[in-house]
Amino acid sequence: MRTSGVTIVSVGVIFALLYWARPVFITFFSAVAIAFMLEPFVSLLMRIRLPRSVASFVVCSVALLVIYLAGLGLYTQISALLNDMPKYSQRIEDLVYAGQQNVERTERSLYRIVFPGRERERLKQEQAQKEQAEAAKQRKRRSAEPPALPPLPSIQEVRIQPERSPIMNYLYARLGSVYEFLLMASFVPFLVYFMLSWRDHVHRSFLQFFEGTDRMVATKSLQGVAGMVRAFVVGNFVLGLLLAGVSSLLFWKFRLPFPLLIGPLSGFLSMFPYIGLPLALIPPLFFAITVFNNIGAYLMIAASVTLLHVLALNLLYPKLVGSRVHLNPLVVTVALMVFGFLWDAAGLVLAIPLTAGLKAVCDNVRGLRPYGKFLGD
Repeated sequence: MRTSGVTIVSVGVIFALLYWARPVFITFFSAVAIAFMLEPFVSLLMRIRLPRSVASFVVCSVALLVIYLAGLGLYTQISALLNDMPKYSQRIEDLVYAGQQNVERTERSLYRIVFPGRERERLKQEQAQKEQAEAAKQRKRRSAEPPALPPLPSIQEVRIQPERSPIMNYLYARLGSVYEFLLMASFVPFLVYFMLSWRDHVHRSFLQFFEGTDRMVATKSLQGVAGMVRAFVVGNFVLGLLLAGVSSLLFWKFRLPFPLLIGPLSGFLSMFPYIGLPLALIPPLFFAITVFNNIGAYLMIAASVTLLHVLALNLLYPKLVGSRVHLNPLVVTVALMVFGFLWDAAGLVLAIPLTAGLKAVCDNVRGLRPYGKFLGD
């Protein structure tokens, strides 16, 4: 009984620590995921006799350059989107108004068919109310006197207050969160570089904590965690890139605006477990409202994205991710719920690799193997 109480308290402390220090954990595990993605390139450069530190620096520099160029292209697309935003807003208002009109016409038609006598009475009442309202407006207009104009302010009293954009208002309201995000993000490149350049040293130093058979267990656990997490992270990233490229080409064929923006957005959103397909459909269908007016075009876009999503998850996902990540659906769902609650959107991304790494540890430690079987499929 005492052991169970200690276990419950320990689990509660761990969850409280994960929630309280979530910026630190999100930053660290994000750096670990990026390091796993870049490790194959470091190993490739080491084959041509480059030291690990130099190879890590070259790979990190090239990755930062790629991120900068991608961010520059994304900024260009978003700037053009913000310039066209009034057009999208007007189009959405027109569609909503047209939908309301169709609903009202349908309602009136049904009411006229079911209650023909009451419909005539209702129309007469509406016409009488309109005539009374118009007459009241005319009487008020004839009786009203022009109001006195207030005195004009002097030049010294006039102060022009520039209006903030909605994005600036959002940033001002969440300035603390934005500062915290930028601060933590600034550590990621350094963490990734040190994880890559000091990988062998950290591995040897970690094994020094164990002796005898425990060292063998620790070695197998590290290899299992590395293999499972690398298979998941690298496989999902490569599959996301393929989906982003194919989606951009597909949306360009459909003549949708900003295909280089909505293609990667739809491709990487489709990688979210369970809710990937609905998320992947949102960007193309939203931008299609300014191009198409018929329902057939929307159905074609939705069918194309659905087909691409199904083929990717059923044909490419098993080959790229492999058979190393064995987690049953119940554990995946609970992990998404827990980490999503603790770390918000970042938790949904990191939930599965963290749970897969935990399963790899349980599979290699004799006392924890029942838990590994419970987590597995």
